[in-house]
Amino acid sequence: MNQQHHDERTRIREAIERLLTGQAATSNGSLTVVALAAEAGVHRMALLKRHADLKNEFYDRVRTEAKQTPEPEKRLRKTVTNLKERVSDLTKENTDLKNQLTQLTLASAVLADQLREAQEHARLPDNVVCFPKT
Repeated sequence: MNQQHHDERTRIREAIERLLTGQAATSNGSLTVVALAAEAGVHRMALLKRHADLKNEFYDRVRTEAKQTPEPEKRLRKTVTNLKERVSDLTKENTDLKNQLTQLTLASAVLADQLREAQEHARLPDNVVCFPKT
């Protein structure tokens, strides 16, 4: 581990402590990765890529010490809830469409049968000969 990497990790650990104790110095104090990166003075992608273990540690501590749900987890839970509602709506719509299809198929069969009967019983002029159906 090079010195810059070690310094970043130290700054991130110190920033975690400041955020969790409500003593943010350079960020808005929210318990997010964006605030953590700003508080530590590191780029957010460095936190997500090189120091993912510290990001995970931060979120674990947010859950246990601050008794809060991390923002990404809140967003994911909301997305899951919305998607479940959408699936439910689409399932209901699908059921309704299947019922309509069944009703239309039955109506079509009845009409076809009525047409066939009408054609069979139709009075044709004497000069018209029907060919047998093949």
